[in-house]
Amino acid sequence: YFHKTWGQHVEYDKLQVKYHIPSEEEVDFACEFVETFLYSELQMFNENCSKMSNNERLRSLRFIHEIALGCLRMVPRIQSEEVSNLVSSVTPYDFKCQAQYSLYAKQPKFKEDLRMRLLADFGGLLDHLIQYHSDDATAIKIALKIYSLPAMYYGNFEKSTSKSLKEFNQVKYAFKTKLCGPKQHPRFVIVQRLAVQLELFSVSNFRTLTKIDQQVIWKLFELSINRYSEVRRQAQTNLFEMLGHFFFSYQVILDRIVDLLNQTNDVDHDQLKGCLYVLLGNDANFLPIKHSWVTVEKLWPSIAATKHATKLSTQNLLNSIIYQMCQRYHTMAIVENTDEISRKAAVNLWRSLDEHDLELYNRICKERNDANIHSYQNVVEKLTSLFYTDQLTCRQQVTAITFIMFLFQKQVQIPLSCIRMTVEFLIHENQNIRKAAERCMSALCRIQKPPIVYLKKSLHEILYHVKKPCPGEDCCCPGDRDDNLWITINDYKPAETQAEWEQTCFLDKCFHGYYKWPKIIKYPMNKRERYVKGTMPEHVSVVYDRFMDKNFLTKSIQYWIMDEEDNRINFDIHRFRIFKGLFRNFGSDLIPLFFEQLNMLIHEKSNSKREGSQRVAAEIVAGMIRGSKYWTLEMLDQLWEKLIALLTEVCQNLSPETLQYWGACFKFGMEDLDPRRMHRLIEFIHTLIKDQTIVNTFLETSRWFLVLKLTNFEWRVPAIWCTINEYAKEMLDHPYKAVREHIANILSVSLSFDVKLPNGQATRHPDANRFIDTIRERLHQAIEIYEKKPLANIIGQTVEIDQEARKALNFIETVIQFHTRIFMWCLQPMKSAIIRIFPYLCELESIASSESLTTSRMYVAMTYLHPPFLQALIEQLEQVCKNTKWHARRAAMEFVQSMVFYNFFNARVYTKQLRDLVLKCLSDEQLEVRTVASVTLAGFYQCGYIQVNQEDFTQFRTMSKTNYFSKVSGKKVVSSGKLIKRHGGILGLCAIVLSSPYDISNYVPDALMLLCEHSHDPDLIQKSIKKTLTEFRRTHHDSWHEHREKFTDDQLVILADVLISPNYYA
Repeated sequence: YFHKTWGQHVEYDKLQVKYHIPSEEEVDFACEFVETFLYSELQMFNENCSKMSNNERLRSLRFIHEIALGCLRMVPRIQSEEVSNLVSSVTPYDFKCQAQYSLYAKQPKFKEDLRMRLLADFGGLLDHLIQYHSDDATAIKIALKIYSLPAMYYGNFEKSTSKSLKEFNQVKYAFKTKLCGPKQHPRFVIVQRLAVQLELFSVSNFRTLTKIDQQVIWKLFELSINRYSEVRRQAQTNLFEMLGHFFFSYQVILDRIVDLLNQTNDVDHDQLKGCLYVLLGNDANFLPIKHSWVTVEKLWPSIAATKHATKLSTQNLLNSIIYQMCQRYHTMAIVENTDEISRKAAVNLWRSLDEHDLELYNRICKERNDANIHSYQNVVEKLTSLFYTDQLTCRQQVTAITFIMFLFQKQVQIPLSCIRMTVEFLIHENQNIRKAAERCMSALCRIQKPPIVYLKKSLHEILYHVKKPCPGEDCCCPGDRDDNLWITINDYKPAETQAEWEQTCFLDKCFHGYYKWPKIIKYPMNKRERYVKGTMPEHVSVVYDRFMDKNFLTKSIQYWIMDEEDNRINFDIHRFRIFKGLFRNFGSDLIPLFFEQLNMLIHEKSNSKREGSQRVAAEIVAGMIRGSKYWTLEMLDQLWEKLIALLTEVCQNLSPETLQYWGACFKFGMEDLDPRRMHRLIEFIHTLIKDQTIVNTFLETSRWFLVLKLTNFEWRVPAIWCTINEYAKEMLDHPYKAVREHIANILSVSLSFDVKLPNGQATRHPDANRFIDTIRERLHQAIEIYEKKPLANIIGQTVEIDQEARKALNFIETVIQFHTRIFMWCLQPMKSAIIRIFPYLCELESIASSESLTTSRMYVAMTYLHPPFLQALIEQLEQVCKNTKWHARRAAMEFVQSMVFYNFFNARVYTKQLRDLVLKCLSDEQLEVRTVASVTLAGFYQCGYIQVNQEDFTQFRTMSKTNYFSKVSGKKVVSSGKLIKRHGGILGLCAIVLSSPYDISNYVPDALMLLCEHSHDPDLIQKSIKKTLTEFRRTHHDSWHEHREKFTDDQLVILADVLISPNYYA
């Protein structure tokens, strides 16, 4: 029967599961067993606990624990009053009617409430054990387990249920029947799922907190801060289980924790340590980030200001708590609003709401929001007041300001005292506090950001405004189209009036318009309100007044200059956001002060401050560029007039230490911005491209490094990429290597946007095929020049470098770099022109052999090659193998193997062509080519691309028997041509042997015998045979007892004779 139903799925309605329900006799027996053994054991334990030895006590506790695990499933929950006011809610957060299903034929009855009896007995027993038998750690652990069972154990533990669920998911995945469709499983899988579901029901019952449960939690908490570490550890484990089981139960111990943290007198170190461990909790229970503003109000100031964590262990615990808060805290809502959709969903899940329910909801919601606002303002003011009322250590101050940073949000106005403190701490003496204040200030500037107006228009309306034709509805071709030309820099004419500037539709994200247009385009109006002196709110004027203070700004900048992170000076993203927010919020009012500081920073002469000054200047300029995004046209013209002069001077005085900062300035300044909005900066970069003055190598490479930051605009600056391409391609033979490397990089980037998508086109960007064909012609000329003219001429004691040959070699090296980089940058690097230039990459092996050249060829092999590309490439390889330069032929053979491995399935149809090509190279006149061809052939045999057949074996055997002697004037002379043919046959036989490194295929024994026959051939052949036999012996040594079965006795004798010959293993 079972073999007929194997693998079949079963429908849920036809499952017919049979459950075992204990009969009345079984229930009666269980009750009798408990009354007989458990009560007597409890009585004996209570009477003789002090007189028992440790072993007797442990035996008794284990006995009680095991019986409790078995019988508490039958005992109902203790009837007790629920703890109220944990959280206010219209709907109950737990059901009064728990999941009910019949477990027994009759209700079990005991002479008393076992749960209450265990709680009462073991509550006192724990105190007795800790006081008089504190050395008996094992007994205390078991007693703690028994004490926590009555409150939350009803037959299953949550850990074991989670483990069962995990195991079920593994089984379900392993036995998934994909042929039957989704949710079609074998019967045993569904039965296991039902069993797990029943366990989940049992652990999800009784989640509301009662007075009895509250007493248990209090008891466990007091034991969690006990002086004995073993007691603390076990009590904390049980406490975390209870806190995870009962809803909002953490509030029961919250006040006690706060009292311990806030005690002014000396606190017991063990108590504090236990309290901190409770705070740290586990993965499921971490009190400091509970979504309760009352909890945050009570707990956070106490954590920040606790004064008793003086020992290293408690300090480490505090650090762990703060680290977990940084990693796991998520901003909580203060004002909790629900929209109509959410209310309808709640009604559907629960029940319809009458007028009384709605009034109750509105009242509770208002009370909660008011309480949240009150708690939020209190916790911020408490944390702020700590800096002025308490003597905090530097570590505590950093903790407090970090907590304040977490609390910054937009729903409720941040207290003025907190804003003032944040601004003043920007010039605090402690670097860590300054860093935290910078993060706060960055968030504050964003919170104070004035609102912006968004417009919604159709593409037809926008194109009508810019006087462009609107495309048809079915036009959805990706790439360059007439309808997306207007968002590129090519078709942009800068606005001349403020009205034109405000009406221009700027789309900052690069994906807009490339594939298709949305029906309605939402974009920000190119105008934004800014705060004006005299009318700005007080919480804004605090920031404005301080940054308008020259002394404050100067002092802040001096601190920023000296700031380092891990002994490195890096571009600081938080300071950049501060400057961006300041110029966005306050407009050009701050410009005069900041430009005065900028001029001082870029002219700093002190060696110790120069690098830091340039970094701060770059951060300020990047903030100016981004912060001026919505300025008026007049303000922008005035700003850029100053910025262009500043940037020009900066670019003329760059240094290796400061280049990275200005590169970051350009990157962040142009990030996520419409290139039309940044046309002034793009024009400045355009001047860097056209600048032909050569001051030194570094400044020239720096210019191209900064130009590369235009990649932020991607496909939307095609005219700039074309200009870059035109200028850069004339510098491929530049005398300086560093410049040539940057040129190769920028050229590959400029061609990376030449992408062909289905039904799409890229017509505005530089054509990669045309460009590569152009440099192919120049490469051919460079190779001819280099081969005709020696690079160096030695005349007497002087060495003269031929400049024309040097330029040709420079060009060749740059082309190799460019060919490598184009595969790094381009999304579609494989072009037809790449195949046409490939023969030259093989030919260059004899001129500029290097790892870069090999890598550039390997990138072609690693690319996914479509059949047309493969066909063309194989034709080129056939031509290369006819080249007179053996270096090119060897490079082609090395390439063939990698190409087939990376395009194994595509290359199947070209097996015959490649086989003939490799066999031809086996008879090449150059030894190195023949050797590589043999390795390639062995690889093809091993991977199964070419099968070893009788035809190949016969051909190699015939070639290997070629007589390499010929008679000339009656004398026997070695014929090189015949010797090469004989060696080619030997290499073919070697390929057959090496194609089976860990087994013995059919042709290997015969091939080995043929190789043994030629063990006394000329040295050329002997070396090939020796290398092959050595490799064969190495790869087959471990399993030779199995492999030798494939050989006859005579073959084994011959093979052993050759393998142990001193000629081969001397």
